[in-house]
Amino acid sequence: MKSSLKLALGLTSAITASTAISNVAHAEDLTLCWAAWDPANALVELSKDFTKETGIGMKFEFVPWTNYADRFLNELNSHGKLCDLIIGDSQWIGGSAENGHYVKLNDFFDKEKISMDDFVPATVVGYSEWPKNTPNYWALPAMGDVVGWTYRKDWFSKPELQKEFKEKYGWDLGPPTTFDQLKQIAEFFQKREIDGKTVYGASIYTERGSEGITMGAMDVLYSFGFQYENPKKPYEMEGFVNSEKSVKGLEFYKALYDCCTPPGASNSYMGEGVDAFKSGQVAMHMNFAFTWPGLQKDENVGGDKIGYFANPKGPDGEQFAQLGGQGISVVSYSDKQESALKYIKWFANKDVQAKWWSLGGYSCLNAVVKDPAFPASQPYAQTFLDSMAIVKDFWAEPSYAPLLQASQKRFHDYVVAGQGSAKDALDGLVKDWTQVFQDDGKM
Repeated sequence: MKSSLKLALGLTSAITASTAISNVAHAEDLTLCWAAWDPANALVELSKDFTKETGIGMKFEFVPWTNYADRFLNELNSHGKLCDLIIGDSQWIGGSAENGHYVKLNDFFDKEKISMDDFVPATVVGYSEWPKNTPNYWALPAMGDVVGWTYRKDWFSKPELQKEFKEKYGWDLGPPTTFDQLKQIAEFFQKREIDGKTVYGASIYTERGSEGITMGAMDVLYSFGFQYENPKKPYEMEGFVNSEKSVKGLEFYKALYDCCTPPGASNSYMGEGVDAFKSGQVAMHMNFAFTWPGLQKDENVGGDKIGYFANPKGPDGEQFAQLGGQGISVVSYSDKQESALKYIKWFANKDVQAKWWSLGGYSCLNAVVKDPAFPASQPYAQTFLDSMAIVKDFWAEPSYAPLLQASQKRFHDYVVAGQGSAKDALDGLVKDWTQVFQDDGKM
């Protein structure tokens, strides 16, 4: 779930316009729509093999994250024919299924013997199913992603800092396993001088305009015990969204923001986080896993200088992480659905998925990620596996946009602007979300 990534990521240059693999367009060319970011570049390279095998040309419409949701949701809502295939955000699945934007894939999967059991379970629920936890599939898991953490392994390993930290906190400085430990590390590094430069504890999500602070706050709240609703009664949120555990989680997130973030961090999301880490500002960095390949290659902070860890545990030992990523769907308004389905079949192949991972995409296929060689294939591979095993996601309801707008305002007003209490913010969120579901006739 990433609707607002800035072009300033600087990981590699992104494709921002229609890009064709074949030089000459013909009637069976397919257009695939996605965001303009590093994985899109990898998909262009990967798809050359599809064209070689089938003779079907591929065109790509890649739009910057800042415009991605508006551009393609408008395209779908207007029944446009631009996109034959679309890699849509996980939250779109409910609305796209109920509004008829996507082709239901069950019959196709059965015919081609594509089993959802062959994919990481969390990605099937998150990217493919609607209603959730039912065998109704509207997408093939395409790009696994999850919020995790990078840290400055070279700073953590400095003997003098190791000694000072152990004396102060009584445990060895290393990747934290709990949020309490994470905050101690962040406090330890905040405004410390390293190599002649003042550094700070952590970069976290605080962005107000799209989804940033929701992704960051929820990433913490889950492990503190937050639940979206009563497991026994859908849409009953009182006492779950605003439980005592949820309040403590939101209080923790504000405390981390107040104590340990760099200057000017009041509107930070993925791009700003990457910048903070790459510029040597912070000891730790919250971000989606898609950023890791680029950071690993960075000559200033990558290589042996960078380490990775999964989202830590909360006070009661619960451990979850915010799901990102997307599935690939066939657009129901396309005149080339048969060819688009050929692409889905090709993309589901094990060898294609293995190459997808090698090029910088994040495969969701069990045969790839459960291969004994996978954890050693990249320095961040094991952390990706650990993180994908603990994911939760935001509402995927057709009305996810107003649900998201409400959490963005409530969280930012409290965490960044300092308005009211965590309890006030969550009580207000229950009110906001209740109104949305009442308007939808679900309450």
